[in-house]
Amino acid sequence: MNADFFSAIEDIEKEKGINREYMYDKIRQAMLAAFRKDNPDCADNIEIILDESKKRIEMFINKTAVDSVEDPNLEIDIEAAKKITKRAKVGDTIMVPVETKKFGHNAAHAAKQVIIQGIREAERGLIYEEFTSKEHEILTGVVSRIEPRTGSVSIRISSNSEFTEAMLAPHERIKTEVLTEGDRIKVYVVEVRNSTKGPQVLISRTHPGLVKRLFELEVPEIFEGTVEIKSIAREAGSRTKMAVWSNDPNVDPIGSCVGPKGARVAEIVDELGGEKIDIINYSDIPEKYIAAALAPSEVVSVTMFEDGKSCRVIVPDSQLSLAIGKEGQNARLAAKLTGFKIDIKPESEA
Repeated sequence: MNADFFSAIEDIEKEKGINREYMYDKIRQAMLAAFRKDNPDCADNIEIILDESKKRIEMFINKTAVDSVEDPNLEIDIEAAKKITKRAKVGDTIMVPVETKKFGHNAAHAAKQVIIQGIREAERGLIYEEFTSKEHEILTGVVSRIEPRTGSVSIRISSNSEFTEAMLAPHERIKTEVLTEGDRIKVYVVEVRNSTKGPQVLISRTHPGLVKRLFELEVPEIFEGTVEIKSIAREAGSRTKMAVWSNDPNVDPIGSCVGPKGARVAEIVDELGGEKIDIINYSDIPEKYIAAALAPSEVVSVTMFEDGKSCRVIVPDSQLSLAIGKEGQNARLAAKLTGFKIDIKPESEA
């Protein structure tokens, strides 16, 4: 049985990645808890030996050999001591074996709970460490359950060999997206928290970081650092504006992101359920940057105000509705992208 026990510990270490010394420590705690359950008056004179080489588990009570026993928890009669070790003398510390198979049912159950709890804690620790390293990254998950009342989606996500269930909250879902159980989707890891119930992985499909990471995966020039994403403004499921810049004059940042025949951006649009993506050139010159951000509208002029945080943009009369966009979306995203307040006026008014 002891040999099987050590093999089981080895298997747990291989399958779950839980260090065997950690497990041995938990088993010692469990055996100690079991012994104290049946022997509540026992002091801290218990010794537990787990010998891997001999495949043996032994438990002892260290007692002092005496002529007359006053405290049976700490002392042993010299005659009884000599039956354990023939050379025993009064005053010697005698290792008295404990037969663990004599533990009562309650004690055995208590030991089992300590071991199970130890494995759970170790698993939680491994999951927390693994997913913390994936904060602000993309992971692929499988939809395992959809809550019809709230719209929350439970997603089983994996990283290397670790798995956990993460909840995609209704406000983190793309409104236009229809999900069904079994769907494989990409999610952005916003944050990993350690709670009393174990690690909580907060995920999103609406976060601008999802778009950024998707472009990094799809566009080699971004991954290599030649093309840089400077800013992203997003209204998930509808439209995204993204400002890009190249540190190599021979590399077109917009062309790199769009890809041959639009293949790269099309792949990302598909992943986001048809969300429109406007890619514009970033500029250190605010007027130039703001004019580009209002694409696809033409811009006649951009005048910066003294506060340095706002501006007035003049557009052709025929382009006014395009510059503002449906329900003000184009202007709103341009303002979010650039960080400036934008007041748009038609050319005739100016």
